[in-house]
Amino acid sequence: MKPLIHTAAEMAESGIRRLLVISGENAWCEEQAVTLARTLPGDWLWVGNAPGLPVNCAPSAVRTLLGQEFLHAVFDARSGLDAEALAVLAGTLKAGSWLVLLTPDWTAWPEQADSDAARWSDSPQPIATPHFIHHLQRSMQSDAEVVCWRQDQRFELKPFPLRPRWQAASGAPQQEQERILTELLAMAPGVAVVTAPRGRGKSALAGMLLARLAGSGLVTAPSRAATDVIAAHANEAFEFVAPDALLAALPSLHADWLIIDEAAALPGPVLRKLIHRFPRVLLTTTIQGYEGTGRGFLLKFCASVPQLRQYSLSAPIRWAMGDPLERFIAGALLFDDEDFSDAPQGEIHFSVVEQTAWDQQPERAAGLYRLLSGAHYRTSPLDLRRMMDAPGQRFIAAATAEKTVGALWLVEEGGLGDALSQAVWAGFRRPRGNLVAQSLAAHGGDPLAATLKGWRVSRIAVHPARQREGAGQALVAFARRHLPACDYLSVSFGYTPELWRFWQACGFMLVRFGSHREASSGCYTAMALFPLTPEGESLTRLAHQRLQRDAGWLQPWVEEALPVSGKASTLNESDWRELAGFAWAHRPLETSVGSLNRLLLASSLPLLALRGRLEKRLALNVLCRQLRLSGRKALLAVQRREAAMALASLDAARAQALKEWVLQLQFFH
Repeated sequence: MKPLIHTAAEMAESGIRRLLVISGENAWCEEQAVTLARTLPGDWLWVGNAPGLPVNCAPSAVRTLLGQEFLHAVFDARSGLDAEALAVLAGTLKAGSWLVLLTPDWTAWPEQADSDAARWSDSPQPIATPHFIHHLQRSMQSDAEVVCWRQDQRFELKPFPLRPRWQAASGAPQQEQERILTELLAMAPGVAVVTAPRGRGKSALAGMLLARLAGSGLVTAPSRAATDVIAAHANEAFEFVAPDALLAALPSLHADWLIIDEAAALPGPVLRKLIHRFPRVLLTTTIQGYEGTGRGFLLKFCASVPQLRQYSLSAPIRWAMGDPLERFIAGALLFDDEDFSDAPQGEIHFSVVEQTAWDQQPERAAGLYRLLSGAHYRTSPLDLRRMMDAPGQRFIAAATAEKTVGALWLVEEGGLGDALSQAVWAGFRRPRGNLVAQSLAAHGGDPLAATLKGWRVSRIAVHPARQREGAGQALVAFARRHLPACDYLSVSFGYTPELWRFWQACGFMLVRFGSHREASSGCYTAMALFPLTPEGESLTRLAHQRLQRDAGWLQPWVEEALPVSGKASTLNESDWRELAGFAWAHRPLETSVGSLNRLLLASSLPLLALRGRLEKRLALNVLCRQLRLSGRKALLAVQRREAAMALASLDAARAQALKEWVLQLQFFH
């Protein structure tokens, strides 16, 4: 213990943190960690589900610690490793801290089931994650400043190179901050963005800007709690308005500056509305790291803002430059994503990349991940773990002789049994995974849709310098030719006309359009299929025809011009089945808008709850008040009863037969 204690003092003087890995049997690991904590003064936060120290926190709650600081911590990974929680914990540790990682026996670890896998693998039971653990072990062994203490080996702490004494930040602006502040205070009307890894002082910079402004400023962010650092540096100049309240008040709200903290976490459409309503706007956002915003924010949103001023911060504030713990976490979790600074030339070749590449060709696999990470708004350690070890994943690479320039990530879906697929259609079951396959049943008209097998495009990316050459379409075409036997390719995406034109050019057919905007993207969800078998062709055709029949009924509920048209007014057999699922099972009203409107045309009954919502389009609270109902659940129950009454009035025998069939779907094996 004495060498570790002595080294901790040297680390504090140098302003750095380090990782200490303790690997072995459960009891032995805990004994060493607890002994060290009792010997070396510090906070000693324990993160894990079996706390060995008084100050403890579950991995799922680690994000609540952001903004706090601790001296030394233990991360218990003996039964499973939440990689994002590990990265967050590292970001809370003060200079001079040990981050102690408890792991299973070193040799057995790669084949041990990981309890964290239940969150991301879509497997009913925890699975072993050998590719990630081998990658982590290689990262630890190749890093000279990671200390590994294994039960089966004699512990020896080798001396580390001497480092200069560190001068902690005083609270005054650092050199980088002062330079950016000077330019922002003199900035002409427009938009500026400051990006940085966590711990570089971008929120502090935003607060300093507010404190120095001659005019007025407002702050908004995904959450009020995340703006505490801005408030601390802005003093009396701090005024926070939540994004939705800010949008609602825009016509009458004025300020010289709007600061949007962690801007990449807000939907693009919201950001666009906000930045056009204020003379000057400062966006701050974290790139790299566990926030998972990546460079996609710069590529996709910032590139669309005319004359955007871009700034970045690189010098850490809370620890020294070159901190070993930060360097290890960034390297092991591949936080240094593709920056797209080069323009790779040469002919592009396509190939399948198996998960075994993480062991056999780690740089190739890492290049694929970095490209996908850099091109998307949000990529987190959870995505890395899924890519490495989750079952049913497939990857296609487009590469020149020197570099990966395109990537396609596909996920296997479908193949559910008849009974389970029908239960999903009725709304009685929602098993893990199978995003599109389940949606085809739950939101579509075919109760057996989820029995077909498909591969869903999870992500696709092409290097900006090689876009508009057809590489994206070529990736999809290559995947079609090299996939295991399946009925269709699918994709689920946040709808924009530009994106839909791409998928349409790839040969996909639209089969679903959501009825509300997703909070993460600000877009409506769209789903499209490319059939590969006669069964897939039939499913695709019927789903597309259903969307066409419902489009005219759906359009009034959607603030986006639908790319399909049609408005059928006569009930058919599929409508009767769908209405039975709404009346006697749990299918949502939003999914059944078309068939319910056709039911209202066919029925002469009052059906006040259904007509009030679908024909008069009354707000839920207004309709509940008119009908003297307690809330949404009570209203939905009445609407289901009304649908049952209307079906029975049209054809009692047919309605009864469908009711009996639907109710049987909740009982399956």
